[in-house]
Amino acid sequence: MTLTHPTTSLDALIGIPFTHERVLITTGIRSGLVITVAVHSTRLGQALGGARLWQYENWTDAVADALRLSAAMTLKNAAAGLNLGGGKSVIHLPIGTVLSEAERRDAMLDLGDAIESLNGVYMTAEDVGTSADLMAVVKERTDHVCGLPSSSGGVGEPADATAAGVYASVLATLDALFGSRDVSGRHIVVSGLGQVGGRLATALAAAGARLTVSDVNLDKQEFAAGLGADWVPVDEVHHVPADLFVPCGLGGVLTARVIGELNVLGVVGAANNQLAQPEGAAQLDARGILWAPDFVVNAGGVIYLALASEPNADLARVAERVAAIGDVVAQIFTDARDQGITTLAAAERLAAARLDAARPR
Repeated sequence: MTLTHPTTSLDALIGIPFTHERVLITTGIRSGLVITVAVHSTRLGQALGGARLWQYENWTDAVADALRLSAAMTLKNAAAGLNLGGGKSVIHLPIGTVLSEAERRDAMLDLGDAIESLNGVYMTAEDVGTSADLMAVVKERTDHVCGLPSSSGGVGEPADATAAGVYASVLATLDALFGSRDVSGRHIVVSGLGQVGGRLATALAAAGARLTVSDVNLDKQEFAAGLGADWVPVDEVHHVPADLFVPCGLGGVLTARVIGELNVLGVVGAANNQLAQPEGAAQLDARGILWAPDFVVNAGGVIYLALASEPNADLARVAERVAAIGDVVAQIFTDARDQGITTLAAAERLAAARLDAARPR
């Protein structure tokens, strides 16, 4: 680990297992921002994971997020059947920071330099706070980037594919709970109406679901009204009685308190690292709430980036692979039930089997 920025506390890192191959923490020479590039595993191939540009109380909180997210990417890529490892990059914005266009460009150039210094072990793409257009800026400093705009010869942002995978997982969860994949009339709570959550909510509304939605951005209320959805404040959304709770914002939403207050039969959503603590999986199970593990559910984007970027890619085949996420979720539910384990344990076993098969002998 390379530390190039002083701190008075590393408390944010306490309790996070360090199983990573390499972590670079550096200060961007143009932007002055702390950039973390965490490479968790390259056992299955080059590490792939998006670049997050977000506000944190302390730069160590951003490092901690990079460690958690990169480890989750290893599981995600393995469970998705991709020959890719897991990694993540996070750029720390101090609370209240608003970057100008020029400052955002500087941050992306600095990110590109950091990635290039790792000699190809990690490839990035867009994530929270970044975009395909910003990835084109990263491309000015390194070739290890995907998800570029179509105007730059890339495959564009993966939000459509991510939402499609989550939708397939919603259907699988409904089938496991009710013996039917019919969305019509089901009450579904969507928390977070960003690029993925907004697309998912639109598809669910079109299929006849009764929606309750929420977002930290109050401007999304107009969007919600257009869907015919009920709106509730973010801090109340998990209290709503419904069939499914669908977290599509930032991670850590499923705290012990929130799990104890949920009034749903199932949880399935796009957010990464939904469990504030791993023990949350057992708590959900004890409450009889069926949880679809996030790193399986939200893999549509990485599947799209990996397969659509291949020469002569068959986009119909890519769409089939994304839709098959629902089948994987269904198998995880079955394995968990048959083996008497949590859905998290079942999903981790699935990923571990691929990783173990690739372990050097």
